[in-house]
Amino acid sequence: MHRHTDNYTFLTQGPIHRVILTMAVPTIISMLVTSIYNLADTFFVGQINTQATAAVGIVFSMMFFIQAMGFFFGHGSGNYISRELGARRHDNAVKMASTGFFLSFSTGLLMLILGEIFLTPLSYLLGSTPTILPYTQQYMSIILLGAPFLTSSLTLNNQMRLQGNAAFAMYGIVTGAILNVVLDPILIFACGLGIAGAAWATVIGQVVSFSILFLMARRGENIGIYLRNFKPTWARLKEIFYGGSPSLSRQGLACLTTMLLNIAAGEYGDSAIAGMSIVSRISMLVFAAVIGLGQGFQPVCGFCYGAGMYDRLKAAYKYTVKIGTAFLIVCASVGWIFSDSLIGIFRDDPQVIAVGAVALRWQLCAYPLNAFILVSNMLAQTCRKPWRANFLAASRQGLFFIPLIILLPKFYGLLGVEMCQAVSDMLSFAFAIPIMAYTFREFSREQAALKPSTPDHSPSNTKI
Repeated sequence: MHRHTDNYTFLTQGPIHRVILTMAVPTIISMLVTSIYNLADTFFVGQINTQATAAVGIVFSMMFFIQAMGFFFGHGSGNYISRELGARRHDNAVKMASTGFFLSFSTGLLMLILGEIFLTPLSYLLGSTPTILPYTQQYMSIILLGAPFLTSSLTLNNQMRLQGNAAFAMYGIVTGAILNVVLDPILIFACGLGIAGAAWATVIGQVVSFSILFLMARRGENIGIYLRNFKPTWARLKEIFYGGSPSLSRQGLACLTTMLLNIAAGEYGDSAIAGMSIVSRISMLVFAAVIGLGQGFQPVCGFCYGAGMYDRLKAAYKYTVKIGTAFLIVCASVGWIFSDSLIGIFRDDPQVIAVGAVALRWQLCAYPLNAFILVSNMLAQTCRKPWRANFLAASRQGLFFIPLIILLPKFYGLLGVEMCQAVSDMLSFAFAIPIMAYTFREFSREQAALKPSTPDHSPSNTKI
């Protein structure tokens, strides 16, 4: 009996609400703690000056790109692993785990080298102004040192989560994040390193997370990482692309849109960049919980799709969207009341607060729509519907956001910058409805074609 049998039984037979919440809670904790340590950087650096706060926001778009590669290999390999375990093909999953990991680490190393070589032009490309440039260069030159550890940590985290072992994945992420928060004030203020201290705290946390996750991957029901299992065949690369490209689209476009947002806000001064940066961090904290909930749904989705259990998959999807939407309605209501205070926590500057509070209120209006958008994207990605998943991933921070961030400021000035994300969210919600209606009709056709007595006739039975 393979060591993943217990997870298989739980994910395919346990009560849906219990399974999703069991899978989601460790992931939500991981996501929230990660967002909190991002907020901690913003908070502590905010005590230095407005330019340092803006620099963190500018480098954050580079971190989005580094994360994009980690998610690309993590979701690409992890979604395949999930489907193969659901279809009881353990050997395929073992080879994919090591292949995804080593490709991810190598890509992070390449980004480190290229980023350090082109540090100054890259800083300007990401939206830095001459007054912010020294802070941007100092912060980013150190942050890049963690790139291979960040990409491979995210890959390991997602592989374990999609195997149904989210608790193991949580330990590494949470430990590194807490260490980062503890080190921030020590390195920034006690050691007098300033913004460089915040960067070193982040990198140290990432290295510790990587070390713990790598060791955890060899415990319990996890699939261990071994060089002998590194088999980068064309078929495996194709599966990584199918499963990971929506994450690359989502995170890569987040990098591009953050850059464009910084450039658009920069027309109105450093305070505007700082204000929009703070709003982005707050939104990330809120969405972290919903993404964590959706990621709790993904292993259920992958196992059930691999096993041909469509009714259970649909029920799990509806439950996840419902819980996520209710949570976002509560967050939007509370955030609207305390919007000024929330911005002021990170930078007590009237100009920063004025920009940030307006942008936050606009985004809060569209918050409840995002559970449907995010969970729909995850379903399409896990079920190997790559083009639909890519369009859904690209819609919120690419397909609609990019033209809007170019057009809206021309007509509404700074208000156009502040309202851009909310308008993009509304259009993305409308865009997702027909895509998901078509997807569920397709599931019904696939279900009708299956023979109940032969669960191995799953949609992902190619041996690679």
